[in-house]
Amino acid sequence: MQKLFNISILWIPTCHITNRIFLLSIIYIFSNFAVNYKKNEMKILYTILLLIISNVFMTFAWYGNLKLQEMKISTDWPLILIILCSWGVALLEYCFMIPANRIGSQITGGPFSLVQLKVIQEVISITIFSIIATFLFKGEAIQWNHIVAFVCLVLAVFFVFLK
Repeated sequence: MQKLFNISILWIPTCHITNRIFLLSIIYIFSNFAVNYKKNEMKILYTILLLIISNVFMTFAWYGNLKLQEMKISTDWPLILIILCSWGVALLEYCFMIPANRIGSQITGGPFSLVQLKVIQEVISITIFSIIATFLFKGEAIQWNHIVAFVCLVLAVFFVFLK
């Protein structure tokens, strides 16, 4: 997990300052969690990585059609075609989300309760969305109230893992 933290430190300086703060806090929370649960370390790592990949696909499934519209690629496409394309991308999301939930859930021998899995997924989701929206949709800037909302989500992760 320390290697993951060190690698992320190299990548994070290229991010927007608000994304840096948010990503560092998430990495810190997950790295501390992983240290406390060494025997499930690989399940934790696989779950989080699969959730990250899943949420990249989810964000593109939900908002990629808007980027295609903005780029004048899908302006003449019928709505049903746009929906079908989004479903295709969403299928890829499910190909990563379902294994993440099965690996990570305590029901199947993983380290996380259902509530913990959901809160982790939401934090990852809003982080991925923020990064993609900042880089793909140039008009979407992160505001102070977004940062406060992110901090609240990070606090939710903290509280959900309290014993």
